[in-house]
Amino acid sequence: MLKSLIAPIVAYFAKLRFPVLFGITATLFVFDFLTPDFIPFADELILGLTAALLARWKKRKDPEPPAE
Repeated sequence: MLKSLIAPIVAYFAKLRFPVLFGITATLFVFDFLTPDFIPFADELILGLTAALLARWKKRKDPEPPAE
């Protein structure tokens, strides 16, 4: 059961261009969201948008060799 839940997540991370950077940014977002601060939601928005940007940044497909 646990493997069936984790397998799609691992497959998604494998497609990302920078999976470690995305994981660090997402972890910082969760930690920052739970920590109170002076300007509410300003840094959460920045970290959330950065994590969303990194999540959308996929690996480039290999270009096809020219046909001869």
